[in-house]
Amino acid sequence: MNSNGYPASSFKIPTVKFTKLFINGHFVDSLSGGEFETIDPRTGEVIARIAEGTKEDIDLAVKASRLAFDHGPWPRMPAVERARIMMKWADLIDQHVEEIAALDAIDAGKLYHMLKAIEIPATANTIRYYAGAADKIHGEVLKPAREFHAYTLLEPVGVVGHIIPWNFPSIMFVSKVSPCLAAGCTMVLKPAEQTPLSALFYAHLAKLAGIPDGVLNVVPGFGATAGAAICSDMDIDKVSFTGSTEVGREVMRAAANSNLKPVSLELGGKSPFIIFDDADLDKAVELALMAVVYNKQQHIFISDNYLLLLSGFQGEVCAAGSRVFVQEGIYDEFEKRLVEKAKAWVVGDPFDPNVQQGPQVDKKQFEKILSYIEHGKREGATLLTGGKRVGNKGYYIEPTIFSNVKEDMLIAQDEIFGPVIALMKFKTIEEAIKSANNSRYGLVAGVVTKSLDTANTMSRSIRAGVVWINCYFAFENDIPYGGCKMSGFGKDSGLEALHKYLHVKSVVTPIYNSPWL
Repeated sequence: MNSNGYPASSFKIPTVKFTKLFINGHFVDSLSGGEFETIDPRTGEVIARIAEGTKEDIDLAVKASRLAFDHGPWPRMPAVERARIMMKWADLIDQHVEEIAALDAIDAGKLYHMLKAIEIPATANTIRYYAGAADKIHGEVLKPAREFHAYTLLEPVGVVGHIIPWNFPSIMFVSKVSPCLAAGCTMVLKPAEQTPLSALFYAHLAKLAGIPDGVLNVVPGFGATAGAAICSDMDIDKVSFTGSTEVGREVMRAAANSNLKPVSLELGGKSPFIIFDDADLDKAVELALMAVVYNKQQHIFISDNYLLLLSGFQGEVCAAGSRVFVQEGIYDEFEKRLVEKAKAWVVGDPFDPNVQQGPQVDKKQFEKILSYIEHGKREGATLLTGGKRVGNKGYYIEPTIFSNVKEDMLIAQDEIFGPVIALMKFKTIEEAIKSANNSRYGLVAGVVTKSLDTANTMSRSIRAGVVWINCYFAFENDIPYGGCKMSGFGKDSGLEALHKYLHVKSVVTPIYNSPWL
């Protein structure tokens, strides 16, 4: 048994092979020689020391990326050849699924068996999706009113800076890098300081696949130094950031103060999950729990006779449906069943296949979640279950449910990024719409109902980038994902993600003596 009382895992953790910066096709020490520790959230112990990139290292990576874009083969390569290399990269990921899954499990506390079975294979398939789009990038012929022939070209935007979060180390890496590569761009990526291991491994595989030097650079470091340098660099043409709304503001400010580079931002959320009286109660309970104690890029479908629930994690996902609104006719029974389900939830070592929820990513996030739970108690919400640390080592927290929540409470307004549900009751559809939109965020929403009229009304009325009807976390490569309001702008996934790395150029020539316009 381990110190938390869970069966000790027999899984052999692989040796961490890559701990240096990846710049211009090579693993190198930081120019300062500085390093930082990456921590195992299962134990709080050090996994490895990672080279710490700072402004000088970002400058070096940008220089390599600039050279690769302005003079290298990648943007000039036939698109079908770019696609071939990307396909090879995806195949290499498939060949190293177990090792990558273990890296994300020890670095982020994610469930190993779900990473191996679903999330890491999904990263390879995301690369394949955008590889398939690489040779389908084209503009259109226009019809001017005067005597001109006009058309548009879609050209790569240039050098891109990516800054990704720690909750989905693999999925976020490929969701940024894949469409960017397909578009013909070059890039510098900063992984979250909490989870740099898989990003460096992906860089190694990209090199083996044949992606030219300088096209993909990976520079671990901290937001205030490496991240800030990316946002303010005069030689970066675009920034794509996923993270908190607060940091998103800083990204926009730095971009504006430098070269007015465009930015795309996928930011925080405090998403409503709305359950109507006519819902299938058992399935609604399952969805409500999974909509918050979840950290996995996969699908949860619900229908009259089919429910697929693939994993539950630690609530560290910006799309968590943490504001749960239940219509009054079923509220009492729903609350009872949800609490029963949460109490049976298995929290523990992410290498244990019986575990449904691993640890929070680090001590800071762990303490932040516990502080919000204390806020909820002080503000008068009723703690139905959970609210405590699990075990005495590592960063494990019980699934936590509050009732009697008021919409102005912190636990109903702030993004907690942890396994905390705020339960609220509503009477009418008008009340549900008003409550759903009572948030500064607008990322996603979930609705459970058997009424097509209700589903249509809710999906048209909620201000969010995605509305899931009778399902939750229904992510697909071809479904655009991104928010509105203070959840940001720009899309990851779908062809919209490809287009944000493309510049539209109009070309116009005069027409002489044409028999028609």
